[in-house]
Formats: sequence, C-alpha cells, structure tokens
Amino acid sequence: MPTTDREARIADAVLDLVHRRADFDPLELLHDLTGQVVALLQVRCAGVTVLDRDTHEPVHVTASDELCLALEQEQSALGEGPCIDSARARQPLPVTPLTGPPGSVRWPRFAPYARRAGITAVAAVSLGLPQMALGGMNLMMTHPAGVSDQDLRLARTLADAAAVALAHQQQLIDKDTVLAQLQRALDSRLVIEQAKGVLSASLHLSMDEAFQRLRVHARSRQQKLTELAARIARGDVPAELLDPSQ
Repeated sequence: MPTTDREARIADAVLDLVHRRADFDPLELLHDLTGQVVALLQVRCAGVTVLDRDTHEPVHVTASDELCLALEQEQSALGEGPCIDSARARQPLPVTPLTGPPGSVRWPRFAPYARRAGITAVAAVSLGLPQMALGGMNLMMTHPAGVSDQDLRLARTLADAAAVALAHQQQLIDKDTVLAQLQRALDSRLVIEQAKGVLSASLHLSMDEAFQRLRVHARSRQQKLTELAARIARGDVPAELLDPSQ
C-alpha cells in the first residue's frame, strides 16, 4: 500500500520531535509540538500546560499562536477551563463541546470567552512518561467533527515523542532532571514574550509574526531560541532581524 503524503508528514513530525541535539531548548521543543499538531490535525490552535514543580499547579508554558495563548491566560485568570482540569487530574480530555443550553456547558465562565474567539470545542492529551505526569497538550477547535479518536491518538503520540526528547532519547534518567527541563521552559517563556514585544514594536509586526521571525532567525543560525530572545530583551537586537529583506 503506497504511503500517503500525510503519513509521511506524520513520520517526519515524530522524527523532528525526538531527534534533538544534546543541548536542545525545551521551550522550542514544546512549541514545535504544538505547531506539528496544528499542521496535522483539524484544530485551530494548541497549547501546552505543565505542572509547576513547586506548587504542582498547572501553568501554561507555550502555545501555537496568540489566540491560544490568550485562551490559556484567560483560564489561569478565571481558575477554570479544560487545560487546568486536564493538568490537575493528570488525565486526557475527550472532545468536549463549549456550546449547549445554559447550565449544560462545562466551565461556565471560560466557555463564553472561548466561543467569542470562535472556539466551539476543546480536548487535551497527556504529556508525560510512564513514571511521571508532566502536564498536558490542549487542543482548541472550531470544527470538532473533524477531530476523531484516531486524531487524538496521533496527538498523544506526538506528545509522547516530545516527552521522550525531554527524557534524553529514552535513556533512564531521574525525575528531577526531567522536571528541571520543564522548569527551564517555564522560566524561558517570559523572556520569549519580551522579545516578541520588542520585535513587534520595532518592525510593526503582529506578535505571531514577530515570533515566527524570531524562530526563523534562531534556526537559520543554529542558535537557541531562548538565548536569542534574552539578547533581544536586553535591547541587543541583531541588525539582520531589523532588516526586512532578511
């Protein structure tokens, strides 16, 4: 049976997530995970929420775009939502509609906010290893009928591939090492937002466009995304980034 284009892209996505250099950037890995999911599934956007190693409370760490970031931040502000529930329960969440008669919809404060953004259903898959739960990946949908159980299985497989990379190519390492990787991602997300803001203001770009420019520049020069972001946040913006022709 001939391999389809989508099957080939799935194989490439798994390899991209698993095969990382030894000093890879955990935050970039998790962002790549959300990007692969959006590219392969009929979801509007995706985000990753992890459990803080000290408080054990869910904290959003990255999102595929600014819409998903806003949805994650709103859940944190409200103290309710699919990302929070799934991470706290350390359980996946099936496709769950955000529409229905009053009183029948979960998350009564978050659901109206999400619907105004065009999101009509949500789901989540677990992010973790057999010996530990790390958090979850959240999927936001405008057309939930297009996401099947097989699609959620694929999303879980991609999340597993990212977890394997966090565990250093399936080598047996201690729990603290994996948690330290996640803490680096949590710490890095703030400087990423600062760098996005600097580029957005300097180049008159949307925040999504600024982040894409940041990622392209880092990858083309084999730099760590967070190191480049920290440099920009300090006001040291590479001249090439300010040149629209680059």
